[in-house]
Amino acid sequence: MISPPPAPAIPATNPNGRPPVAAPAITPTIRANLRRGRTWILIAAVLVLGAIVVLIIQGGTRMPGPSLGAGNPAPAGSKALVEVLRQHGVDVAEARSVDAAVDAARGGATVFLYDEFGLLGDERLGELAAASDRLVVAEPAFGALETLAPGVRLAGAATGTIDDVACDVRAAERAGVLSDGQRLLTIDDAAQDGGWQGCFRDGEFGYAVAIGLGSAGGELALVAATTAFTNDRIDDEGNAALAIGLLGASDELVWYLPGPGDADSAAAPTLAELTPGWVSPVIVLAIAVVVAAGLWRGRRFGPLVVENLPVQVPAGETSEGRARLYARSSARGHAVDQLRIGTIERLAALLRLPRSADVESVAEAASIATGRDAASVMRVLIVDVPAHDRDLVDLARELGRLEHDVRRSIRPDTAGHDDDTTRPTGRRP
Repeated sequence: MISPPPAPAIPATNPNGRPPVAAPAITPTIRANLRRGRTWILIAAVLVLGAIVVLIIQGGTRMPGPSLGAGNPAPAGSKALVEVLRQHGVDVAEARSVDAAVDAARGGATVFLYDEFGLLGDERLGELAAASDRLVVAEPAFGALETLAPGVRLAGAATGTIDDVACDVRAAERAGVLSDGQRLLTIDDAAQDGGWQGCFRDGEFGYAVAIGLGSAGGELALVAATTAFTNDRIDDEGNAALAIGLLGASDELVWYLPGPGDADSAAAPTLAELTPGWVSPVIVLAIAVVVAAGLWRGRRFGPLVVENLPVQVPAGETSEGRARLYARSSARGHAVDQLRIGTIERLAALLRLPRSADVESVAEAASIATGRDAASVMRVLIVDVPAHDRDLVDLARELGRLEHDVRRSIRPDTAGHDDDTTRPTGRRP
């Protein structure tokens, strides 16, 4: 495809004194680009709509408030249990820090502890247990068991409902049966000798509840799962009786859920402690390799020499490169505009028209010279819009034929010679 020179400027008036009629450009408009990319736009719209729906669903299903929160009405909260305890005359207060929980425990209140993320260190756990006359721990982690009850271990999940009370604790006897979803604890011989007993035995696997004495002599109850305290499961089987029996033993109850402020920052491992020993030597070696590679590849061979070199790009290569860009981006509008601009300029030069001649004047002169209908010439030069690449090729051939006919009409002496530009010549122009 031959690339023509840039389009000439359109004059204010033509030789007849009439205002010129500019050739309409058929470069795709924004609407045309949107129509061409409607498939991708539809896919993007569907993805965005799906993301919005997912966010709405997640926002609707995500329950507010913390797990086992005293004021959380969500299924994972414990507002139902707290309200029942208050109706039974128990004064329930929430502790916002471990110091507040310790102070309330020293005043004789029962303390309920649920450390979901294991934020309390061994020292603070021991301090809370020593200050509490009655401490109930829901779903204790491995570290909490090591500190509060060294002989009690985690033993997995229960197989279903548990109806074997297996202890003489009043709260367990009143409950009778625990629903499914329980976790289990095991008690070794040393702990049993120290007064620890298990309640709600699941065969030989373990117990759902372990009750014993803390390090300071206070009563300590370990409930392996949170099922008995949550809003959605408290009314299953004897869950409510167990929770009320353990937490309503005194007139005051402190509900304590540790927060980030209760974490022991001094006991947290440093970055150096978490990093394996081989990381530092590898980092040093990598830095040395990068520096050596930079010195090796960046060394200078001598002073820079500035020399003006001639640069010549053949017109054929420029045309082919532009044609490939147009074809790759399906820019048929740009290609047609360039082809028509070049044809109009060459026709104006062949017909000895001034550079200020408008497109209508060129089309009229070309129709007179070739004997073609003026309307057909205007369709080739302006009107026709190629919808496909095949139409673009056909239009380019029509432009070539029109230019060839004009050239032959003004040079009758060459009519018998092989001057047909549409035939292959075996060489590049």
